[in-house]
Amino acid sequence: MKLETFHLERFQSTWEHVVKYNLAESGVQPITLQELLGDGERVDEIIQLPLGYIQTNGSLSLRRNIASLYQDAEEGNVLVTSGSSEANLLVVWSLLDEGDEALIMLPNYMQIWGLVKMMGGNTIPLWLSEDDGWGLELGEVEEKVSSRTKIIALCNPNNPTGAVLDETALRGVCEIAKDFGSWVLCDEVYRGAELGESLTPSIWDGYDKAIVSSGLSKAFGLPGLRIGWIVAQSDLINRLWSYHDYTTICISAMSDFMAKLALEEGNRTRLMSRTKKILNENWPILERWYEDHSDVFSYVKPKAGAISFAKYDMNVNSTVIAERLVKEESVLVIPGDHFLMDGHMRIGYGSNARHLETSLALVADLFNRMQR
Repeated sequence: MKLETFHLERFQSTWEHVVKYNLAESGVQPITLQELLGDGERVDEIIQLPLGYIQTNGSLSLRRNIASLYQDAEEGNVLVTSGSSEANLLVVWSLLDEGDEALIMLPNYMQIWGLVKMMGGNTIPLWLSEDDGWGLELGEVEEKVSSRTKIIALCNPNNPTGAVLDETALRGVCEIAKDFGSWVLCDEVYRGAELGESLTPSIWDGYDKAIVSSGLSKAFGLPGLRIGWIVAQSDLINRLWSYHDYTTICISAMSDFMAKLALEEGNRTRLMSRTKKILNENWPILERWYEDHSDVFSYVKPKAGAISFAKYDMNVNSTVIAERLVKEESVLVIPGDHFLMDGHMRIGYGSNARHLETSLALVADLFNRMQR
């Protein structure tokens, strides 16, 4: 087992608490503990919470709240994990044998790509088409899938592009997977963070080898709780639970309590509405900035998530630009080559409006100097 450096995470964690202006964050401004708890009996409840071990697969009430997000799912279809990152790790670790192939949507958050390589598997890219609004060609899936394909890995809504696969595309992928007995793993952590009113369809509905990984970090604005989950058929959940026994064992009692609270029907509606409000107020700021600098930047409008993946017209490596932004402007963005797509950069727009405007002005200053 050979570890491949996770360049995005190493770069982001090195600088995100050092720079003045962070445009690398892919979620919205996190909600505060006070905003979530309010001033009532919940405060007393958490103060008196025993800080012991909880049920290792997640408390029954939390798993029921998570299951309610998915049609016809029950608590036995849910395993609670330490963030969606652990969820993805458990799935790849448990399902992939050395030499197996994984078809992986690109561009993408590169965790699954690295995990497959680490487990001795073969990564096969499924490239989204920028010219087609970051769409997925089912013909490419059909062309690349084979009897060696153990997993087809999607990210929907997509990180870094903010694109969304519709139900037809998801069903098409599942039909192709079914012919070869392949699992379909879909990272749905941005589901619920749409700019429009329609909720992104879930891979859960309609295929018995579909696996959802998700969590509270993006659509709910609660990354600090480190709550993730897997939704799958109960026999696979039980298998994954045995792998979970060797990793984090269980989440913290406090995170479990807060997650249950966040996923109560009224609170989850409130949190998702807050996220949509931030996205719809901030996207026009970024869009105007792109239009003001259209000689350098081109973009496809994201449909979900507080992220935009912009192409720049300049023959300079994206990591070089990102490093210069850190050193010269104290601004952090994610370079496109961390998604295997140089010539692009991921810009997060989920912070407060003034922070966003100031950060973008500094990015423009650097590009102006580079053009001169």
